[in-house]
Amino acid sequence: MLFAYVNSAKRARPARPQCRDHHRRAHTAALPAWTKLTVFASCVVLFIAPALRAQSQAQDSATASPIPVFTISSGFITTFEGGTPHLGPLISPLLLVPIGQNWLIETRGTIEADLSPPPGGSGFKGVVEKNVDYLQLDYIANRYVTVSAGRYLVPFGIYNERLYPIWIRNLQTDPLILPIGASEYGAGTGAMLRGGFDAAPGLEVNYAAYFSAHSGVSHMESDRSVGGRAGIFLPGPRLEFGGSFQHLLQESRTNAFGLHFEWQPSPIPLDIRAEYARSHDGGGYWIESAYRLSQAPKWRNRLRNVQAVARMQQFFAGLGESDVLPGADTNAFEFGLNYYFRDDIRFVSSYGRQFSAQGNGNIWTLGLTARLALPLGHGGSK
Repeated sequence: MLFAYVNSAKRARPARPQCRDHHRRAHTAALPAWTKLTVFASCVVLFIAPALRAQSQAQDSATASPIPVFTISSGFITTFEGGTPHLGPLISPLLLVPIGQNWLIETRGTIEADLSPPPGGSGFKGVVEKNVDYLQLDYIANRYVTVSAGRYLVPFGIYNERLYPIWIRNLQTDPLILPIGASEYGAGTGAMLRGGFDAAPGLEVNYAAYFSAHSGVSHMESDRSVGGRAGIFLPGPRLEFGGSFQHLLQESRTNAFGLHFEWQPSPIPLDIRAEYARSHDGGGYWIESAYRLSQAPKWRNRLRNVQAVARMQQFFAGLGESDVLPGADTNAFEFGLNYYFRDDIRFVSSYGRQFSAQGNGNIWTLGLTARLALPLGHGGSK
């Protein structure tokens, strides 16, 4: 199950910030059949996840050789923009197939719909988006280096790789600066080196470097670029900070820079995360805090499954033009409350407002998210 935990946490048009995948190109399909399938699959996962999880936990806990693992995350998010409702069913399967002790095949896909009432009409209509988030072969050379080839999540900042999945993110909207570095596709096609090492007692260094080729394959597009990320992690205070760089090797051949920060203090159930990114098309930052109310001074038993989240962000328009970034300076804040029925099933809600020269607006979200992890076989005990 270690492979499932590490890799499922990896992995991103500002006009609609509530969409799971709005900075990537939309791929449409016939709506009725796909919509029914997506909604049905989402409901199935939400209801059977507890039973299947309990079954998998009942298996022998002895140390075992690697086995394939299938995980699936699902959700149904309802968003209100200016009084107009948008329904967003989503399903995202992930498969990990280890080969021996040093090789791993991993892949994740996403199918989601964005349904809203047509102007002057009734009912809900929209499009279905499909995308292969990543499909890669990993070689674990040693504890310091892993070599990956194929389609991978671009390691720029921390959101695209670590916080993007619907069951991980605390707020269901995307940060305004997410397309910077991650591009509209969120993925690259080529090769990547990543790993980490102890630089000194109480100080760990992690890194990632990659080259991506241009790909025009449907649902697997990518830009030609080179870049990397490096970070320093302090296990004692549970603090990480680092930076990212990317150089685009096509079209405008511009550079992008980024900084990231994350802190999880041990005494309290608090997460503080922040990113800054800058490119030719613009730049900005976001900062987010999330607090589980398990240490509330009153009603602790009632509030221990409640999480309060807040995020503020700013975007500053650049010299270039981009279809996936705001067209003007934008300020935004958002506040959310999540309730965890279990660690893998939760109710999510939030309210946010954006301020921009292109117009101000409120965004409300309500929904359910769930995740299921299931081993595909029995590993032999060592």
